[in-house]
Amino acid sequence: MSLRPRVTILFFNSQLIIRVAVVFLCLLPIQGPFAEETGKILPTKTEIRAQLTPRRHAVLSAELDGKIKSMSFREGESFKQGQTLVEFDCSEDMAWLRKAQAELKIEQKKHQAKLRMSEMKSIGALDVEISEATVEKARAEIALREARLKKCVIVAPFPGRIAESIAFAHEYISNGKPLMKIVDESNLEMELIVSSHWWKWLKRGVEFKIHIDETNQDYPAETLSLGAEINPVSQSFKVIGRIKGDFPELLPGMSGSVTFPSH
Repeated sequence: MSLRPRVTILFFNSQLIIRVAVVFLCLLPIQGPFAEETGKILPTKTEIRAQLTPRRHAVLSAELDGKIKSMSFREGESFKQGQTLVEFDCSEDMAWLRKAQAELKIEQKKHQAKLRMSEMKSIGALDVEISEATVEKARAEIALREARLKKCVIVAPFPGRIAESIAFAHEYISNGKPLMKIVDESNLEMELIVSSHWWKWLKRGVEFKIHIDETNQDYPAETLSLGAEINPVSQSFKVIGRIKGDFPELLPGMSGSVTFPSH
């Protein structure tokens, strides 16, 4: 009988200790990323890894079968928009164009003769219409040859550099084969994956810094666009940022740590 009161006292003491501990924890100030009332979630200093990527880049491919006559730039060299990058040997296509132009002249003269004969009632209207259609067919042949000749020269769609040379001069290339990879280094972007709770405050134009490992320097940047959806598994969303300013030492592929200021 003497043991029962002791057990009861210990039980109530345990409950009392638990209650006191709960009250004590509730009175503590909230630390870390969770805010008490506003629901904002952001540490005083948040770092995220990111890699620089060119905003504009392309893999240029051949649009016809033929031999490469020349390539104006080597791997790593810079070029301006509109400059010739690749030129194919299209001497045969040029000959076909001249042949089509000559045939057009012949058909035009025939058509003029048919018109005069029609005025003299020597031929019917059907013969004139057929002659006119033949002229249009010759014009279409010229347009076809000219369109093919335009594919013999590949010009730069934007200013940039040759990131990789895949084909070389004097090689015979098939239609659709990649020739080179080009990048525009003047507009560098980065892709960030951030917490879904940041959606409440993170907007376009928010400034931050990125510390590039390769240069060991900080660079100004800003958010360019926000992702259109939240990943329900990782509770995160994508943010696209860009470097503010021109820094020739920065190259695509460099990586670093992104730091957002206190919010």
